[in-house]
Amino acid sequence: MNHTTHSNRDLSLQRALLSLDGLSLGDAFGQMLSTCARSARRVIERDGLPPGPWWHTDDTQMAMAIVEELSDHGQIAADSLAHRFARRYQDDTGRGYGRGARMQLEEIARGANWRETSMAAFSGRGSKGNGSAMRSAPLGAWFADNLGKVVSESYQSSVVTHAHAEGIAGSVAVSLAAAMAWNTRLSSLDDARQATWEAVLEHTPTGETHEGIRKARLVPLEMSAENAARILGSGFLVTAPDTVPFAIWCAIRHLDNYYEALVNTLEGDGDCDTNCAIVGGIVTLRVGHEGIPPLCLKSREPLDLECQ
Repeated sequence: MNHTTHSNRDLSLQRALLSLDGLSLGDAFGQMLSTCARSARRVIERDGLPPGPWWHTDDTQMAMAIVEELSDHGQIAADSLAHRFARRYQDDTGRGYGRGARMQLEEIARGANWRETSMAAFSGRGSKGNGSAMRSAPLGAWFADNLGKVVSESYQSSVVTHAHAEGIAGSVAVSLAAAMAWNTRLSSLDDARQATWEAVLEHTPTGETHEGIRKARLVPLEMSAENAARILGSGFLVTAPDTVPFAIWCAIRHLDNYYEALVNTLEGDGDCDTNCAIVGGIVTLRVGHEGIPPLCLKSREPLDLECQ
């Protein structure tokens, strides 16, 4: 590896780790406050934030596997990623994995081919769930300087567990939004918002998720998150079309304020940990570590991450 290649890889890893910090804290924050989501702001103002450590979910576990995969290989090797997912699941099954994910990962751990388990999900239709979107922001961060690679590598990371076109589209859309948050970090807020909407809509595959994102762009950013969630969905169905448009809307609304982005996202209720993981993984790429409240990051449980 020459000096330039090594330097580029280090920069890619730094971006991915920054996004992972934002994602994992968002995940833990959303999980912790999910029982009072719509009133989270009032609860925090009245009682303050609970002491740490704040427990993260499968969103972070799978995102760490992606970062480790990229750190080792510089790209997504689906066979390798499938085994990373399965190993992390076996090592800690109590992270809130959904039933479909548990079934797939247990079969992979027993030696099944991920191509078969992914396609077999949901009676052979493949999963259109939000599970591939929840983990993909660090991937967009890694490949931020090449949107074509963002799309192709996001596809490779998604199909391991989510073979349905909508599951893939959700992953692609979130990866693109993350990449654009980084690429436009020095632009004005209005320009960054416009460029992010345009890139996500241009490169996300057409279908329900794309249509939801198109609709989300038309939702005024001044609207309350609760009302936006009524229009777009906020993950109650645990699908990509029902989750990703709202999460991207929340991220773009508060692209310059990490903490406010998380609290606002919670006010939309729904799949709170996943929504906040997506939003956190995107917004942190614009605001940087300095934009994350230090006490919050300190309260998040340590990540058991192995990167070379």
